[in-house]
Amino acid sequence: MRLSSLLGRTLRDTPTEAEFVGHQLALRAGLARGIAPGSYALLPLGMAALRRIEAIIHEELARAGAQEFRTPVVQPAALWEASGRYQQYGPLMLRAADRAARPLVIAPTHEEAVADLARREVNSYRQLPALLYQVHTKYRDELRTKGGLMRLREFTMLDAYSLDADSAGLDRSYELLASAFERILARCGVAYVAVEASAGEMGGGEPREYMAISPSGEDLLALCAGCGYAANVEVATQKRRGAAATTPAAGASQDSCYAHSETADRGQETESPPIEEVATPRTATIADLAAFLGVPPAATAKAVFFDTPERGLLFAVIRGDLEVNEVKLCAAAGVSELRPASVDQIAAAGAVPGYASPVGLQVAEGTGPGVFVLADPSVAEGMGGFVAGANRAGYHLRNVVYGRDWRASRVADIALVRSGDPCPRCGAPLALERGVEIGHIFKLGDRYTRALGATYLAEDGATRPVVMGSYGIGLERLLQIIIEQHHDEAGIVWPASVAPAAVHLIALGKGEALRATAEELLAELEQAGLRVLYDDRGESAGVKFNDADLIGLPVRLVVSDRLLATGELELRPRGGATIKVARGELLRHLRELLAA
Repeated sequence: MRLSSLLGRTLRDTPTEAEFVGHQLALRAGLARGIAPGSYALLPLGMAALRRIEAIIHEELARAGAQEFRTPVVQPAALWEASGRYQQYGPLMLRAADRAARPLVIAPTHEEAVADLARREVNSYRQLPALLYQVHTKYRDELRTKGGLMRLREFTMLDAYSLDADSAGLDRSYELLASAFERILARCGVAYVAVEASAGEMGGGEPREYMAISPSGEDLLALCAGCGYAANVEVATQKRRGAAATTPAAGASQDSCYAHSETADRGQETESPPIEEVATPRTATIADLAAFLGVPPAATAKAVFFDTPERGLLFAVIRGDLEVNEVKLCAAAGVSELRPASVDQIAAAGAVPGYASPVGLQVAEGTGPGVFVLADPSVAEGMGGFVAGANRAGYHLRNVVYGRDWRASRVADIALVRSGDPCPRCGAPLALERGVEIGHIFKLGDRYTRALGATYLAEDGATRPVVMGSYGIGLERLLQIIIEQHHDEAGIVWPASVAPAAVHLIALGKGEALRATAEELLAELEQAGLRVLYDDRGESAGVKFNDADLIGLPVRLVVSDRLLATGELELRPRGGATIKVARGELLRHLRELLAA
């Protein structure tokens, strides 16, 4: 590649739309350009780096025994209707129709197409297991498209799929692909954390995300330095302290709110005082209520209402100092979506917004009538009572006790983990860090194959559904994370494995002899199998050196009139010291530097 003819110029100033360093350097180094929100063009240097990542992917998946295949991006909507995801994906999925008005989708992922392919091609246990992968275009009509290459609408994805005869085979395929993913990320020079995750609309079991810790991350991770526990906060749990709060009497110390837990730990139950209604004007928030009564927020029970497609009104109850984790809530309630509940819905159930509790309401049991109430253990497993709404504007109830004064349809962990909460494994304090998802793997089981009719004849003669796994890495996102993790104040510092080129050749001077020598060096290096970016522009040394640092290739090679006179060349590893080498020793030194 020659800089004089390369599409994509370097930028001296940081574009105003780029907030994070990986995005800034991708633009400034001439790797990418934005076309529209969530839509970016990769320029030649960016494509060269992406091809290096793809080469690593092909090598590692071939090593795992996977076969490359290709499914279409534009797919019949009927496949998605069969799986139940046509409506579930909502506006995230782009829909279209062909000239015969047949409904189509622009696929955001390809599980349905793979299950349909398995239906057509797999008919015997002798054809299983099978590992398939493709590096292909995907489209998701993302609502938020900030962050450059981090959240694109159209992007390149490695998506791999395993087809197995049973869950034991899926376990083996899952670990095989997980190991391949970890080798891919390691060879790309990416530091990552494997975390427990939510299956989301994919479904299935044991979802695992590969996360890069990053201030640009949209996900929040709960990490334990004590035992290595790591989870997306969507599914993170904590070790229960067993300290549900009692309601202190007027004038009592707030510390007394927790005194009951010591008694409970000793197995000595104390009888809670009777429920008491108190006037609490203008206290529709937990903060206002706690201040008015002189109690900590942890002494209150918070009511949160949602509207759901499956259950209608959903009533969540949690300790006042905690927040509801909506992903956990969906899973615990068995619903696909949470929407804000209307005032009319809440009133129809007999509750009053800002002053609500399950006390006195008809609570659903199983599929019976009433409101489905889901309680967090923070309010359902303590020995003492809480302050809760009286379902009457301007009034609350003291000493409300679960089991005596109210019950839930179900008790489940629905709390959002906080920094400092005890690790569920070892009890050490959890830390919260932002992260970027660069990969995600799932055990899908037979969710898609059963829906699409992908079955095989087992060894015992029975017909069974094929068992699937799904595995993905976003390539543009990975590219930007590599830049974010490998840079300094001057620019990118590419790992040699994924750099757009290995050597940045710079000619300083204008003489014919110098030009001829540079051309000879270019040919020699390319013949030796090295990828070279040759700066043949008529710019000053300062401009060329600054651009070399900004683009960040592993080794800079300089030839100049002064060096020609001595028969030497200058080599400088990115971020390292300059060394002078004889022309005959060039290839040896280059290979040593690139292997370091």
